[in-house]
Amino acid sequence: MPADLSFIVASNAALATETEGQTLDPALLRPGVRAVLDDPGLGRYYLAEIAGQPVGQLLTTFEWSDWRNGLFLWIQSVYVAPEHRGGGVFRGLFDHLAQQARVDPRVCGIRLYVDRGNAAAQAVYTNMGLHRSNYCVMEAVYRGPESREEA
Repeated sequence: MPADLSFIVASNAALATETEGQTLDPALLRPGVRAVLDDPGLGRYYLAEIAGQPVGQLLTTFEWSDWRNGLFLWIQSVYVAPEHRGGGVFRGLFDHLAQQARVDPRVCGIRLYVDRGNAAAQAVYTNMGLHRSNYCVMEAVYRGPESREEA
């Protein structure tokens, strides 16, 4: 919902700072979040609430697999407010997503990427039943904090 825009933007900014030491440009981040809220074809945010207040989030985006004739849901932008970590917030978000994925005949699986140095997150994801795939993510980034201009 667009009313959740501020929470999502703040969570994404905190996530980038905590996990990668990056400060995200609000001029890119805010419209980037709004784009997803305005266009469900780009992805979908899931929020966890306690007492009516958002405390955690995850974003899913989509990857078509021609080999499997199905969609992979990619989990991105996972964030749980520090005071609610360890209380099952992420488990609730993940279980909800996994349940939806199991009953949607278009979905063939769930994937996520995690920073190689983030051992705590990797342990959480392993505990949720996720495992390392045989793929290595490679990228070329043309805009954003991790882009690099070649001289």
